[in-house]
Amino acid sequence: MSVFSKKDEDSGLSTYYNNKTTVIQEARVFNDSPISPRKCRALLTRIVYLLYVGETFGTQEATTLFFGTTKLFQHKDSALRQMVYLTIKELAITAEDVIMVTSSIMKDMQPNSEVIYRPNAIRALCRIIDPSMAQGVERFFKAAIVDKTPSISSAALVSAYHLFPAAKDVVRRWVNEAQEAVNAKSSSSLFGNSSSGSYLGWGASSTPSNSGYQPIPSTSYITQYHALGLLYLIRQQDRMAVTKMIQQLGGGKSGAGTTLKNPMALCMLIRYASKVMEEDPNVQRQMFDLLEGWLRHKSDMVNLEAARAICEMKGVTSAQLTRSIAVLQLFLSSPKSTLKFAATRTLASLAINHPASVAACNMDLENLISDQNRSVATYAITTLLKTGNEASVDRLMKQITGFMSEISDEFKVIIVDAIRSLCLKFPTKHASMLSFLSGVLRDEGGYDFKRAVVEAMFDMIKFIGECKEQALSHLCEFIEDCEFTKLSVRILHLLGVEGPKSPQPTKYIRYIYNRVVLENATVRAAAVASLAKFGLNGLDEKLSNSVNVLLRRCLDDVDDEVRDRAAMYLKVYQEPPLVTTYIKEDSTYSLSALESKLVSYMSDPDAAEQPFDVASIPKISREQAAKEVARPSSLETIGVPSTSKAAATPPPQTAAETQSIYAQQLSDVPEFASYGPVLNSSAKPTQLTEAETEYQVSCVKHIFKEHIIFQFNVSNTIADTVLEQVSVAMQSQADAGLTEDGIIQISSLSAANSPGLVYVSFTRDSPDEFALASFQCTLKFVSKEVDPSTGEPEEDGYEDEYQLEEAELTAGDYVVPSYVTFASEWDRLRGGASATETFSLSAMESMKAACDSIIEILNMQPLGGTEDPQSPTVHTLQLSGLVSGGCGKVLVRCRMAYSKAQGVTLELAVRAEQDSVCQLVVSAIGG
Repeated sequence: MSVFSKKDEDSGLSTYYNNKTTVIQEARVFNDSPISPRKCRALLTRIVYLLYVGETFGTQEATTLFFGTTKLFQHKDSALRQMVYLTIKELAITAEDVIMVTSSIMKDMQPNSEVIYRPNAIRALCRIIDPSMAQGVERFFKAAIVDKTPSISSAALVSAYHLFPAAKDVVRRWVNEAQEAVNAKSSSSLFGNSSSGSYLGWGASSTPSNSGYQPIPSTSYITQYHALGLLYLIRQQDRMAVTKMIQQLGGGKSGAGTTLKNPMALCMLIRYASKVMEEDPNVQRQMFDLLEGWLRHKSDMVNLEAARAICEMKGVTSAQLTRSIAVLQLFLSSPKSTLKFAATRTLASLAINHPASVAACNMDLENLISDQNRSVATYAITTLLKTGNEASVDRLMKQITGFMSEISDEFKVIIVDAIRSLCLKFPTKHASMLSFLSGVLRDEGGYDFKRAVVEAMFDMIKFIGECKEQALSHLCEFIEDCEFTKLSVRILHLLGVEGPKSPQPTKYIRYIYNRVVLENATVRAAAVASLAKFGLNGLDEKLSNSVNVLLRRCLDDVDDEVRDRAAMYLKVYQEPPLVTTYIKEDSTYSLSALESKLVSYMSDPDAAEQPFDVASIPKISREQAAKEVARPSSLETIGVPSTSKAAATPPPQTAAETQSIYAQQLSDVPEFASYGPVLNSSAKPTQLTEAETEYQVSCVKHIFKEHIIFQFNVSNTIADTVLEQVSVAMQSQADAGLTEDGIIQISSLSAANSPGLVYVSFTRDSPDEFALASFQCTLKFVSKEVDPSTGEPEEDGYEDEYQLEEAELTAGDYVVPSYVTFASEWDRLRGGASATETFSLSAMESMKAACDSIIEILNMQPLGGTEDPQSPTVHTLQLSGLVSGGCGKVLVRCRMAYSKAQGVTLELAVRAEQDSVCQLVVSAIGG
């Protein structure tokens, strides 16, 4: 039985909510003779309501109710018939043998049936039929899509949209009908003409009849919205077709000639245009003209969507933003709160990258600070924080304080994030902003809000040295009453890092040890780790002895994690050399790479003959390690070119995780089983085709001890063509020291199953040498048209080929980025192999461009660098990596000087464990 609160009773929900068993028992009403339409409608309403609130019916229960409901088809009551369709549509998901009711539904889909029933019948049939039956009802759906009654056309279009995943080939053949629905100018009525029958718009009669109502004119053109969505779904794999559709429906630069009259359809078209611009920069100019034309549309909805699309464009300039900002500025003075909210939110996002352009709206935004809608006021003041000058900070902080208690946590987070950015922009105003943050930290709020405040304080501690002591004190006070374990642990970790460096480290000891006494086991363990760092800095012997005593008390803790940590740190006290390894070391092994190497080691039958080589595992910083643990990985996240949403997922952020996933992919290919473990894979795929071409190919290189594999990710974007026997022919321009083994081709590749993988394997003639080469690549395949009636490729095809960009095997393909403490590791390699060369990079226009280019060429981990404060044109870049094949570590120090006349002058210093590695790095830059 369900128990309702007083609120539920007051709202009337309990009238409809009944026990599921009771509803099933009352289903006997479906068998009454004569049938009572009122009782049946009430019971069907309760069934639908139960499904709506999350109640589930078993298969047998759903089947019983489903077929009991279908008995009501014999009754002529129109309202009852509508409830029948709604109910069977929902029950069909769980019930069995639902296909038996198909003929009854088909009767109501006939052109001569009542107009009021046809849309409901179409929507129900979409849920009832099996995908294999889609071709049998194709004639009905085609006729319904082009029906002059908007409700029937829309029902057919939406049903086709839902059928598409299961019956793609059938629905694709409805593209002409969908195009006709988009181009439809108008309809005479909402549910048909006066001779068709409808129950909307009753006249004198109290029952539905052909003479008792007048047709209601339709001006919404909602069919265009549904038809446009179906057209895009059919053509989404063909970018050129989508671009052509947008240009045809856009109506030219002014947008006045568009056939689309529905504002929602125009908004959808704007979103499609934005997506095309993002994927293909070559059409950006044409699409931008369309967007600017829609800024002058008569619908506020379209104006706002076009302005938002322009503001979110990549690389948009201040001149291009002028008109869209002017439109948003007009909305700021609108009497409609929705328009003000949308405009302020868009301007707040835009102000992050273009504060100067948004500053023109500051006067209107200041008027909105006192707006009754606190959401509008929040975004207004957030935007002012990003665009205001240093003199206005104090005034804005006072205004924020006045309404922080009136807004939800979601908007509090937005304001705190804006203040976080403002702290770094105007560091001299840190006192007032830190005072504000410490104040709101004491207020009531959820985890996300408190975390945002703590993160803002962390940034101030990191980047503004003057406020470090005060911010740490505020955080110490916060953890005294903090109810969130995660925040307490993070603050304790920060205290362990920053506290020992402060002038008076002892003042933080009390706060930390209080956590050992008062908190849960997780916080106690973090407190022990933080406490130990105060005693291991070696600067104050008295403090070290006091901390030692406190740690010994922790040996009696009831939790084993707390005891183990205390015991470990006490051991470190006894052996000072362990401090470097367990306390000061800022790097750790990548867990994904470690797992992959261990799995490969355990699966190798010869592994027992040699120890596990831990030196071959790349290291990452502890901050990166925390992100790696929190982020799931899967084979689908590898950056394979495709227009599908799944393949558009960005690749893993860490190089080590990428290596692990590629190793899993290669292990599934039986031809490579004898190659041994993969030593290294490319950091990211290299595109060998332009983004707008019909065939998209990218390349990934995999390095083995005695082999090199080129993996080509091939996508076919042409919906009506199937490629068979897909392969890539590679020809080296010079003797590269590689011998081709063979090609693993793709048997069949269509737009639906794109992308596919082609592998080309080479044997390294000299495994101890680093082969560098450039290959001319040609995509070869047999092209076959798809028969539109069967959806199968035709027997007759023709051989074709497509020229690709060159694939290069470079020095960076042999290097895995690895994190180290540069200074100590540089000194350790002093006695090893080294090389120093000077280069002139005249083509580089800035210091940043030179750094990005060097990192990309060498594929090494950037470890920061140093800038000469007297000369911002001088920079030192530090890089670290592991070379595949057991060649050990390599460190690179790049000293650069920039001038407009000569570009960048580079002094490259390399230290490694083998001389061949040094020559590899030097040749990569020199080449």
